[in-house]
Amino acid sequence: MNKKIITTLLLVLIALTGKAQVNSTTALLGSWSGKLNVGAMSLTLVLHLEQEEGYVKASLDSPDQGARGISAYKEFLSDDSLAIKIEAIGMTYQARLKDGKLVGTFSQNGFSTPLILTKGVVEVKRPQLVKPPYPYETEEVTFRNEADGATLAGTLTWPEGYDRQSKQKPVVVLLVSGSGQQNRDEEVFDHKPFLVIADFLARQGIATLRYDDRATGASVGGDVANATTEDFMRDAAAGLDFLRSRKAFSKVGLLGHSEGGSIAFMLGARKKTDFIISLAGPGVKGDTLLAAQSNRILELSGQPAAMTVKEYREQEATRQIPWLRWFIDYDPSNDIRQTRCPVFALNGDRDCQVISTLNLPAIQRLLPKSKKNQIKEYASLNHLFQHCTTGLVTEYGQIEETISPEVLQDIAKWINGLK
Repeated sequence: MNKKIITTLLLVLIALTGKAQVNSTTALLGSWSGKLNVGAMSLTLVLHLEQEEGYVKASLDSPDQGARGISAYKEFLSDDSLAIKIEAIGMTYQARLKDGKLVGTFSQNGFSTPLILTKGVVEVKRPQLVKPPYPYETEEVTFRNEADGATLAGTLTWPEGYDRQSKQKPVVVLLVSGSGQQNRDEEVFDHKPFLVIADFLARQGIATLRYDDRATGASVGGDVANATTEDFMRDAAAGLDFLRSRKAFSKVGLLGHSEGGSIAFMLGARKKTDFIISLAGPGVKGDTLLAAQSNRILELSGQPAAMTVKEYREQEATRQIPWLRWFIDYDPSNDIRQTRCPVFALNGDRDCQVISTLNLPAIQRLLPKSKKNQIKEYASLNHLFQHCTTGLVTEYGQIEETISPEVLQDIAKWINGLK
């Protein structure tokens, strides 16, 4: 669950249109960054003051929330002071230059707190991020979901040292992202989990195909506004069919993260995949999962957490979002029961979006018994399988680790054990 069901972020930052108040110049030109502290939570904010066509444009980034380039209205701007606001979210920031720093006050809807910004942007460190040249081959491919009119574009990564003329065929894994339209790397908060997974598996002799979600990146076509998990399942099914059509692989499996885990079991029940890796995949009905998610986030944020499933459904009843309405009513139990291929289901015990103690036992109980199945809960890992402190979404972008090395090793070991 990534973008669509993260509903309790501190700031709901939305891009605005229209011209901001102009200034022809200011000594404050450049980027300024700092930490906004709210109780136990901390958010990085970056203010940009840029010269554009003879004027100064102000914009704001919240990288920890994946929000960038939010247009801000300048109420006042001089060589040593500024006042900006984003009216749609009731936010203002007023500051004065002091000892080389912007010392001011951040306010939003009656809440105020000090906010100090320092010149420059803090470098985002992602030590697991791999860059070309790679020690293996990659191939840009497309495949078609005819039923939905979607052409999906992706990257097929071959194992390191693999000879395509060899009679020994490798295993291949289709990577299916979580909710919300994401690119083939499942990029979020400057992390690229699917790129890291594909790289690691290639070095372990396993091929992968990762693709841009419909109407995202290089993928074109397919309805998004009215699409549900069933529609996205057909995209993934087309990916599996494409891989089988290549006749280059011994087994064709599916690794699904979050909503991708739901898709994995839906296709497992339909006997479309040779094996499944469920990364934080749901094991209970959508309304139960989302109510538990809301309570966990409220609890971690220091707020009362006693929302019932009935209350959650009543709260969401007025929202006309086809994806959410379908997901609330979807119960994965039958699909999990009918999945007879090998399954490796993983979850972190600090995942506050798909609660491990609720979903993993349900998957284990429902799955047909098999010695090849493995269910594992990881200590101190969040929804992205990063080592974390709280598990809150606001930590994701602040953590340097993209995905736990132990998780990567376990996935590769399990897949290679199926050969």
